[in-house]
Amino acid sequence: MLDSVILLYTTMVKKTYTASDIEILKGIEPVQKRPGMYTDTSTPNHLLQEVLDNCVDESIAGFCNNIDITLNTDGSYTVKDDGRGMPVDIHPEYKKSGVEVIMTNLHSGAKFSNKNYKYSGGLHGVGVSVVSALSESLIVDIERTGDQNLHQISFKNGIISKKLCTIAKTTKNSHGTCITFKPNKKYFDSEDIQITRLHKLVEAKTILKPGLKIIINDLKYKTGNKVYCHTGSLDLYLKNNLKSQTLLPIDPILIELDDDLFEVSSTVCWIDDIEEIIQDSYVNLIPTSDGGTHVNSLKSAVADSLRDFMITHKIMPKNLKIIPDDIWKNTSYLISIKISDPQFVGQTKNKLQSTSIGSKLSSQLKDRLELWLNNHSDTAEEISNLAIQNAYQRLSNNKTKKIKSSTKSIIMPSRLSDCSSKDNNVNELFLVEGDSAGGSAKQARDRTFQAILPLRGKILNTWEVSSSKILESKEVQDISTAIGVKPGESNLSSLRYGKICILADADSDGLHIATLLIALFVKHFPDLILNEHIYVALPPLYRLDYKNKTYYAISDDHLNKILSQHKIKSTDSNLSITRFKGLGEMNPSQLRDTTLTPASRKLILLSLDHKSKDIKKLNMMLSKKTAPDRKVWLEKKGNLAQTS
Repeated sequence: MLDSVILLYTTMVKKTYTASDIEILKGIEPVQKRPGMYTDTSTPNHLLQEVLDNCVDESIAGFCNNIDITLNTDGSYTVKDDGRGMPVDIHPEYKKSGVEVIMTNLHSGAKFSNKNYKYSGGLHGVGVSVVSALSESLIVDIERTGDQNLHQISFKNGIISKKLCTIAKTTKNSHGTCITFKPNKKYFDSEDIQITRLHKLVEAKTILKPGLKIIINDLKYKTGNKVYCHTGSLDLYLKNNLKSQTLLPIDPILIELDDDLFEVSSTVCWIDDIEEIIQDSYVNLIPTSDGGTHVNSLKSAVADSLRDFMITHKIMPKNLKIIPDDIWKNTSYLISIKISDPQFVGQTKNKLQSTSIGSKLSSQLKDRLELWLNNHSDTAEEISNLAIQNAYQRLSNNKTKKIKSSTKSIIMPSRLSDCSSKDNNVNELFLVEGDSAGGSAKQARDRTFQAILPLRGKILNTWEVSSSKILESKEVQDISTAIGVKPGESNLSSLRYGKICILADADSDGLHIATLLIALFVKHFPDLILNEHIYVALPPLYRLDYKNKTYYAISDDHLNKILSQHKIKSTDSNLSITRFKGLGEMNPSQLRDTTLTPASRKLILLSLDHKSKDIKKLNMMLSKKTAPDRKVWLEKKGNLAQTS
């Protein structure tokens, strides 16, 4: 079996690398080759959001009051606004209309300076061109004030199919943009949008931009039409959405800032039921699900101001350390920031990374919070007592996490995301390469019986290290602690998982890590292998989209087999092949379906012959003394490597 694992790893590694291997992607090709780098490929929701964001940017700039969203029966989506209308005049450099430049070129737009938009969400200039690239059809209708013409331009799969032309006459004061697009379903796990998610997004936009009216016309899912328009404040919105909870304070704290660098509206309160908390953040009305600078600044301000209040008013218990999580655990908040030139982590804009404003924002928020706390000391004391209770509960929970042994108490690794099941025969532990892949795996797993332990980089080569010494490595120590078995120990009564699965990237680094982990278990935990507890997970290397079907391949050979089996030519225009660079490039749903779900995943049970070839082969691969033998082996087996 070990031979097959090693051979599989070998065939995945490219043998040669020359200048001829370098590819240059032009125009929108990068988007179509790697759509997951530019948008969320689980559903087309993000495409719809990109178009909506451009309309909202017009509203923020003061030129748009109404937006209509229509979910059409044919699977297309129409977004219409009454803004200024996309430019139809000829670009002085590219000699094309402004709308064509925007739709066919990445990093093109009017939002890289403050000339047209003081605040905007579509900063990167790739959003709407991504929509064009990933849509089988896209039509733009444009009206400009004073022009009295209805202009139209069409695209198919990001390529212009109908040049800009005038299709009708309009009134003198007509203005706005209407975009109708139909996502190409081969790029998405599901061709249906999440309608609830869309409504939540639209509602938030109108809450954050009072007076903006957005209508959703649902012709596809038959959920009816819905009009969103609000004039209330952010704290009232939070209170209304927490109406089933007892709030502390009764009316959430509202803080609004207007600085030369930013405009901020934020609201905070505390509730008993942490399962019902609301924690939402926005940048220029773009939802930032992963937070970032503005959220970190708010968290820091809340923690620092409350701790200062507790110290000043002598509420802090002696010998008790209050950490930010104690204060933040029960907190519900909304924060919306408008900022020029926001810097996001990635095109999906889920996280703000404008670190230059962090300290100033935190300081101003803290000043306002301190003022509120001191003016409402009775309520502030109640909030303080809640934080103190959380601190004592945290200390109590830490004690229960300790696992007693004959020598000392052992605490589970902080990076371990454990499962809830207590059935050690059913439970599974995935040793995952890297924090990024670990984050995806945590979202993709079944929390009931699957645990995730992310590993940072390559672990120690333990092949020639004694079992008593390998625990000096933090990564090895964490693995040993998590599984409940010490190196060299044959007693498996404390084993915490029935399956221990090695999950690494399919690139050379990932395969190296997998080999080191295999060596660790072979050398220092052989009884785990003999009792069939160690597995190697095989995540896909390729995703194939052909017409209405999706296939996954774990290697080049497997890819060719699928093509042959289904009689698909590699040159077929209906075929799209995506190569996963690593686990972190896969979205959670893909990782769940291909690698974690028992019914659809591929696991190899690790077995070996301790007396002969397997041990000799591992010794040849990993021992410092066998470097000459390793060189001979590579020269002999190197021709088995396939180019890709």
